[in-house]
Amino acid sequence: MRERDAEMTTDTAARTSTWNLDASHSTAEFAVKHMMVSTVKGRFGAIAGTANIDEGDPARSFVTASVDVASIETGQAQRDEHLRSNDFFNAERFPKLLFSSTKIEHVDGDRWTMTGDLTIRDVTRSVVFDVEFEGRGPDVFGGERAGFEATTKINRKDFGVSWNGLIEAGGVAVSDAVRIVLNIELVLQA
Repeated sequence: MRERDAEMTTDTAARTSTWNLDASHSTAEFAVKHMMVSTVKGRFGAIAGTANIDEGDPARSFVTASVDVASIETGQAQRDEHLRSNDFFNAERFPKLLFSSTKIEHVDGDRWTMTGDLTIRDVTRSVVFDVEFEGRGPDVFGGERAGFEATTKINRKDFGVSWNGLIEAGGVAVSDAVRIVLNIELVLQA
């Protein structure tokens, strides 16, 4: 990321910049195995976040984000209601998923890792996202935008999301492993 690091710095003294997540151009998606044979995907429609970027030393940057659990969408209303219930997220009692970064490290090129605290159902665990910087540039409104993709895999049971059903032939209805993919567009704040 050395060449793009230069894009994330200024010709003058290093500065910290604040970037807000553009929810209309960002996605928070997840995927789980269903019945041990297929993958079911979903997304959260209401996400928010802020990145405070140290443009002189991006590893000193930090990110906070939240997701409204009730905004879960899988394309099937009955399944969405079940996911909002106490069997899974309990959206009424725990309305937000929260993330706060604790460490950002450069891997190579445009790749980074971001470690942070993820809270689901009031249970907080450390997770590591693989992050790819996708670019930075002007927008049509005279502002500036930057894009990132972040991925991780978690065990849902680590967060108290433990409902499952047994399959008669053996196995379970829902895998414990959940893949999370975030495609994030940030807008520089004045």
